[in-house]
Amino acid sequence: MDTIPKDRILEFKQDALTVIRKQYNLDKPGQMKEAISILHDWVQQQEHFKKKDFTPYYYETSIITCKGSMERAKSQIDRICTMRTLLPQFFGDYNIKVDFESLNEVAYLFPLPKLTDDYYRVAISKLFDISTIKNSQVMDYYRRNIILAEYLKIHDYAAGMIFILDYSETNITDLVSKVNLVELKQALSIFIQGYGMRIKAIYIISASKFVNSLMAILKQVLSAKIAVRINILNNVEEIHDYIPNEILPKDYGGEERCLNDLQNEWLDVLSSEEHLKYIREMNNAGTDETFRRRDSFNEHYAGMPGTFRALSVD
Repeated sequence: MDTIPKDRILEFKQDALTVIRKQYNLDKPGQMKEAISILHDWVQQQEHFKKKDFTPYYYETSIITCKGSMERAKSQIDRICTMRTLLPQFFGDYNIKVDFESLNEVAYLFPLPKLTDDYYRVAISKLFDISTIKNSQVMDYYRRNIILAEYLKIHDYAAGMIFILDYSETNITDLVSKVNLVELKQALSIFIQGYGMRIKAIYIISASKFVNSLMAILKQVLSAKIAVRINILNNVEEIHDYIPNEILPKDYGGEERCLNDLQNEWLDVLSSEEHLKYIREMNNAGTDETFRRRDSFNEHYAGMPGTFRALSVD
């Protein structure tokens, strides 16, 4: 891959491919191609993988999110395939526009089109009145975002993510009451360990005195390294101290398309027949644990959050 393919929503700086590869010493001619070939050959040797025909772009983004480490890239691919087997409740054949219609009205989460100057992608999570959302629909929120993560895996090219969690129009106490700690930790494991989500910063917008309760939850489920990157902002205006205007939506005083328009664009893309077909394909990219060495499973997955009683490893 010599150029980043054009995307319907995501935009890229002209030199993004070269600069990001250079960060991990993979910018010399043929270096990335060789790395992809090594990763491809390794996948072919994994008897427990049910899918072995990942695209070169998939391999490259795995290598990039692992900072050029081949061993970590192997582990990442193994983890997401295994998680589809260990945690099937998070994955499924969903049309997010239809299946999560009520959720889409009160919970936004999507990346913004433009990259920052240091090649990070900014994503906004905006919650409105979630009192009508049932606790069981929180799992739908995770499922919807996994469908987004699958899209970004083969369409985006960034150094990492910056998250804006705008809770200025939601009841924090209501939000906290709906969170199941085990499910949240499992979901974050999927995003961070399985999809290789690298988080540079998290900005929580809320003037609520109960935001500390939310912080306490996040500190339980995030690593200490990521937890220290959380910043609490009292209002929307403060985000301008961290994110350039040209990246932010008009709702935040920026120059980008408004939240509602971007939400609808993302719903169209993620519910397109092309992406639905891809999701069905990736849902089959699990593992057959009868073909995996038991010591390998214990080494990598024994400490994963949650319980896997349904999984039998002989």
